[in-house]
Amino acid sequence: MSKEKEDLFRTEVVWGAKTIFKKGLVDTGEGNVSVRYGKKEELFITPSFNNYETLTEEQIVHMNFDGTPLSKGKLPSTEAKMHSLIYKSRSKVHAVIHTHSPHATMLSVNQMSIPIIMEEQIAFLGGSIDISSFGEAHTEEVGEAALKALGIKNAALLANHGVIVCGKSVEHAVKFAELVEKLAKIYWGALQVGKPKVISADQGVKFNRLFESLFANYPRTMRK
Repeated sequence: MSKEKEDLFRTEVVWGAKTIFKKGLVDTGEGNVSVRYGKKEELFITPSFNNYETLTEEQIVHMNFDGTPLSKGKLPSTEAKMHSLIYKSRSKVHAVIHTHSPHATMLSVNQMSIPIIMEEQIAFLGGSIDISSFGEAHTEEVGEAALKALGIKNAALLANHGVIVCGKSVEHAVKFAELVEKLAKIYWGALQVGKPKVISADQGVKFNRLFESLFANYPRTMRK
């Protein structure tokens, strides 16, 4: 691909990164955003200990899925292994985002999943937001745990770590990350005043059709 195309990917990463920062889903030096480089086994990702306010396209790191750097300058995010594993497993995924948004991370520290409490959760994310097993940060172990927790869905909570989402576009991934935090806040609040009522599979059928037709990005081999 041309340098112009590469620049577009870098711009996508910067837009995604600055957007999740403005929405309060990450603080300086935490979280990460990446996009896939077309059909290549390469990605563009935010640098390690990223400063979102001053981030520029030139600071975005280009690398192979195996970790080989393809650009000079900044080091890649320390969670690049997790991003690469998701791209390897899901060919339809164009963007991956990891956040430490407060309410979702609070639930992740309690190692709690978020059951289906709203219909939009089915349409955009595919259902419940499940908690992963604990995996040490910056390792393939946490990536494998993330993949297992994702299943066929677009979002999961990482035990004692935060949130992982993936989408067919960076716009989708940002929306999913924002939605996870909203749902976590609602679920946390509902737990304070009573026992949250969950939506059954039967009640969510039409929203599952929306998910499958518009937002699902899991491999066909996982379909029942």
